[in-house]
Amino acid sequence: MALIAVFLVFPAVWTLYLGITDYRLTGRAAKAPRTVGLANYTDALTDPRFHNALVLTLLFVFGSAIVGQTVLGFTLAWTLRSARGWLRGVVETLVLLAWILPSSVVAFLWIAFLARDGGTLNLLLGTPGTAWLVDHPMASIIVFNTWRGTAFSLLLFGAALGAVPPSQLETARLAGASVLAQLRDVVFPHIRGHLLTNTLLITLWTFNDFTPYLITAGGPNQRSETLPVYIYNVAIYDGQLGFGSAISLIMLLINLVIALFYLRLLRERRS
Repeated sequence: MALIAVFLVFPAVWTLYLGITDYRLTGRAAKAPRTVGLANYTDALTDPRFHNALVLTLLFVFGSAIVGQTVLGFTLAWTLRSARGWLRGVVETLVLLAWILPSSVVAFLWIAFLARDGGTLNLLLGTPGTAWLVDHPMASIIVFNTWRGTAFSLLLFGAALGAVPPSQLETARLAGASVLAQLRDVVFPHIRGHLLTNTLLITLWTFNDFTPYLITAGGPNQRSETLPVYIYNVAIYDGQLGFGSAISLIMLLINLVIALFYLRLLRERRS
């Protein structure tokens, strides 16, 4: 209970307190912050920059987590289910490496990969001088996060597919069912719980992911400034801890709504 109070309860209460003050990192408000009530929350909800960050975050989550990681992870798991042991081991190892490498190392590799001058991608595509991180910042971090986070979906779906009765798949094949029909009528009903669990976890992880800051820092001109990056820029870079804490609480409530939605779907399945 003491550990929970120190590491969870106190930071939460402190964030709530900061959210109703004009607390700053420097200046008079750092020494004697004033209580401003709900002003920080109303300012955040009416701030065009917050709206931009929320839209970009939802796009980032949908593109890299719900579509990218889920679809790619399932496709790899479905393709590798009957592959030879050594081939499956090699592919899983390569995918896991992207997941377990430190974020700073991965970010440096991708900055070099997408660099305007001498970048690996430009050399492969024959497009010298293309500034991917400047011209296509959101697409760059979506592809980056998909590449980096697919390992979790691959492992989870690989274990889930192992629980699908082979006899049912064989019966469907003998009956002339196409691959799409097998997935719809045999596979997905068995792994629906795993699918929802995977989507819930990677959605929350991606929604709160700060790694894009290491690649684009939210730029250029806030075109890749997701909510975690926006909070960092406001609270730490601009020094507005009170305003940043209010945005953090709003972000927490959005996460709660997402989690409750998925949990409701899980309960409906079990019932």
